[in-house]
Order: sequence, then structure tokens, then C-alpha cells
Amino acid sequence: MNVAINLGGIAVAGAVLWANVRPWWKGGRDPKALLPYGSGGALGALSTICVGGALGWGASGIAGLASSWGARGVSTATGTQGAAALPAGSMGTLTFEGAVVTALLAVGVGLLYKASGKQDRRRILGGFVTFAILGFLPGVAAALDWLPDSANGIGAWAKARLSQGGGA
Repeated sequence: MNVAINLGGIAVAGAVLWANVRPWWKGGRDPKALLPYGSGGALGALSTICVGGALGWGASGIAGLASSWGARGVSTATGTQGAAALPAGSMGTLTFEGAVVTALLAVGVGLLYKASGKQDRRRILGGFVTFAILGFLPGVAAALDWLPDSANGIGAWAKARLSQGGGA
């Protein structure tokens, strides 16, 4: 996927990350409180490798818009020009089984979004936006390379279980 991310986009992702993690850090640090942000983040990260699909299109669009808006914001605030594109990376590829798991994750996150209150809805979207941007960076993609492998593995396991014909 051809995505042009610059430091302005990374600044946008960092601001969204900070706005979501800071209240949790200052509060009780209950791991359950990170579920909305984390679920959106997992879907956003997986979306970066959904090449040719709606999730991939959305992730690359978000990354491009954030980079454009971030570069414009930094230039407006500081008067500095020159937002050069950063290299893009990839976490790997999804098998069809992993794509099914990703699609089911999208349904689950959508249902969570629908059942959540206003603040948690913002957190879900914030997680998606953050990792739809950061997931294209080589270092973040390398750190999250376990995610598509996990989706592929879960999908392969489910396929094997379903094709056994009733055995456990």
C-alpha cells in the first residue's frame, strides 16, 4: 500500500494516544479501562495490512489525512516548512483465515462501539486512528508483527476445528 506519512501525521497519532492513555495512567490503571482503546487499536493496526479492502482503504486514508493536517498544523503554529515523507512498513500479510478473523474483529468492535457510551466511542475511534497511522511505520509494524500472525493462527485453528467433523 502506498501511504505517505510524515512527522505531522505522527504528531496527530501521538496526541490521540496521549489523550487516551494519560487519563488511564492518572486514574486507577484498570486494564479493563483500556478495552475500548485497545480494541480500536487492534482493528486499526490490522487494517493497515488489508490491502485492497475497505479497512485498508480507510486506514491509508486516515494516515494520509492525519499527515496532511498535522503538517499544516505544525507549519501554521511554527512557520516551518518541509514535511518529508517517512518510509512505510508492513506487519506482514493476512491469509484468508486471518482475514476472516479480522472481519469478525471488525464486527465485534462495531458492536462494542454501538453498545458503548460517548466517551468509550471516542476511545474506540481514537485507538483505530492512532494505530491506522502508526501501523504504517516500520518500527511499529515490526513491534506488532505478531498481530497478523495471531489472526492467521486463530483462523487456521478454527478452520481445522470446523473441518474435523465434530471431534474436539
